Amino acid sequence: MKNILVVGGAGYIGSHTCKELFMQGYNPIVFDSLIYGHKDFVKWGEFVLGDLNNIDQIRLVFERYKIDAVMHFAAFAYVGESVTNPKKYYQNNVVATLNLLNVMKDYDVRKFIFSSSCATYGNPEYLPIDEDHPQNPINPYGMSKLMVENILKDYSTAYDFRFVSLRYFNASGCDIDGEIGEFHDPETHLIPLILDAALGKRDSIKVFGTDYDTKDGSAVRDYIHVVDLSNAHILALKYLFQNGKSEVFNLGNGVGFSVNEVIECVKRVTGLKFNVENVGRRLGDPEALIGSSEKINSILGWEPKYFRLDDIISTAWEWHKKLNRTRVGAALKLE
Repeated sequence: MKNILVVGGAGYIGSHTCKELFMQGYNPIVFDSLIYGHKDFVKWGEFVLGDLNNIDQIRLVFERYKIDAVMHFAAFAYVGESVTNPKKYYQNNVVATLNLLNVMKDYDVRKFIFSSSCATYGNPEYLPIDEDHPQNPINPYGMSKLMVENILKDYSTAYDFRFVSLRYFNASGCDIDGEIGEFHDPETHLIPLILDAALGKRDSIKVFGTDYDTKDGSAVRDYIHVVDLSNAHILALKYLFQNGKSEVFNLGNGVGFSVNEVIECVKRVTGLKFNVENVGRRLGDPEALIGSSEKINSILGWEPKYFRLDDIISTAWEWHKKLNRTRVGAALKLE
């Protein structure tokens, strides 16, 4: 059984990937600071409390276990905060990643899967966005991901080291079995915010911009189910174990849904009504972000299984009800 170090494995995508690793016969070892992760999401494999900014803590893991490959999910990911506090993002997302890579080099661990982002592309010049699209990030978060991608390319060229970088579009949905799900504090993702409004935890959901050149005037995004994301990581891992060369892949559905379409789908899935507030555009929000996943399909054979918006929202809703059980009941009015 191969030991896979999952850095940030107590977080949203990392914990779902740990479940997929375990189910496919790998031994996930979770290394997480729990700054944003959740200890109760670590249900598959051992847990090690640690911080990538402490290189001695990283070394202890590599001394304790024979690590066969590393998956790296540990990043700060609040775009607005990255603008107001770039130091925090470059320190954690770049410098701390360098610590991890250098310890891997010292312990002769040569396979690395990196959780990157479509934020490296910036404002799209064409749609759908493929891997050859220019990378011009418009915030420090996106820049930090691009900086790590460039470091990985240099390490792969200079050392006997191979990586797969996966550029996500909008991660969404929850574990099909409802064992784990999405829980951020603060929450910034659209679907859980709308579900909070449906549960009465928010007074309304805001639609930022109704005058975009889209099907209904609201912004369009590409939503990909977290289980499909997790499966892509397993395929990338198998690819590296089969001596595949270093690669970069997009992970998206190739289909965009508008904010209004997501809202209507939540109403349909939950059967609940809630207030919707139309407000002005947010600075820096592109009108549409849609990704092409043709490359990962052709090389790794990956394709999304839960691509219907109803499937994505239904799994998120089941988790949200579980998370907020006491709020579901008489206080909510069915349409």
